[in-house]
Amino acid sequence: MIRGVMLSLATILVILASISPSSNGYQIKKGVFYTPRFEMTPGISVVKYYYNSDFPKGHVALKSFRAELVDDEGQILPYSDVYLHHSIVFRYYQSRNLTIPDLIESEVLPKVDGFTQVESSGPCNGVHRHYLGLGTEMRGTPTVVPDPYGIEVGDPAAIPAGHDERWIVVVHAIDLRDTSSKILCAECTRDLYNVTLDQFGKPLKPDYEGGISCCYANCQCQVKEDANMVARGVRLRYFLEWADWDSSLFHPVRVHMLDVTDQMKKFKTPNGQIQTVHDCKIEYTVEACNEVNKENCVDVRKTITALPKGGHVVFAYAHIHEGGINSTLYGQDGRVICSASAIYGHGVEEGYVVASTTCVPEPGSVTIGDGEYMVHETVYAAERRRTGAMSILYLLIADDLPKPKSFLRSPLEMLRNSMV
Repeated sequence: MIRGVMLSLATILVILASISPSSNGYQIKKGVFYTPRFEMTPGISVVKYYYNSDFPKGHVALKSFRAELVDDEGQILPYSDVYLHHSIVFRYYQSRNLTIPDLIESEVLPKVDGFTQVESSGPCNGVHRHYLGLGTEMRGTPTVVPDPYGIEVGDPAAIPAGHDERWIVVVHAIDLRDTSSKILCAECTRDLYNVTLDQFGKPLKPDYEGGISCCYANCQCQVKEDANMVARGVRLRYFLEWADWDSSLFHPVRVHMLDVTDQMKKFKTPNGQIQTVHDCKIEYTVEACNEVNKENCVDVRKTITALPKGGHVVFAYAHIHEGGINSTLYGQDGRVICSASAIYGHGVEEGYVVASTTCVPEPGSVTIGDGEYMVHETVYAAERRRTGAMSILYLLIADDLPKPKSFLRSPLEMLRNSMV
């Protein structure tokens, strides 16, 4: 049996735009944004890259982010109907002389003069470069940046002359209505998608049994013979909180994504320097155990990772797929830096991850050293094989500690407020 906390499917009342004072001396701005509407039919996998998406303008501190899928009436769609495989938010600079369509279904970002992606702090080389978002847990687990920290964006000194800062919102959703197996379609099992090529047109390896290379844009998962193939309108609704940047009030944080599939390697360059490469595979397969009592059988995946530059952990949570139990990051001395557990829904969402527990340590109480070797461990239920399993720890890390008087708004208070 999958272990985890149960969370009900809630309808959340939101004011579309508001400004409210903070006890920390600044005004919090709140907004609710929507992607353009797209249509889905049972079994279809949809991948949309929305360029120049609505986002706060100017030099700001991002304080909170949350996202969910809704229908044409604005009602939250349960994951048993439309599964949010992932939704991530990229930041980029675009020349004012360059025109890019607002919607591109290609998973390859433009490689043209005048387009520069602003990557997060890694460590995965070329992977997990986004700033916000991951998967189904986003609906119940907002990314909250405790006071007096903020994700600093829109700094005019950092934006190249003649360019604007813009944002890409990516949505990968799978319509699970009337599919032959909702869970296996959500796991992108190869047999149910009947694909032979990946999203880049390359042949799939014979031993690749499922994952993101089977459920890219317009792939079709197997549906029941009597499936009702009626289309429905879907949008991603995302909630943001931010404030005007003030360096006397906010300390910047770095965004890191740690992947349990990371195969970190060190080697010497020709000039004798030590170079580190992080080869993150994104996904893996959880093999079924051979034990008789499979209900209590688990798969434990571990990897060693390190950050060139450490700092103080401000906030963290885990992105884990169905069957995932928890994800833990250990320091070099064995201390727990963060342990986050999957939270499961009930009713029509039983068996689906709807949130993650979070780590919001007291300021300065959890620190990662520069180059410190850490162990990233993930536990999945292994009563059956699971394809496309993931485990990504989202971490916000700060360089500096604020003065004690700056802490007028507690992390717990911010987490409560972000759900309203």
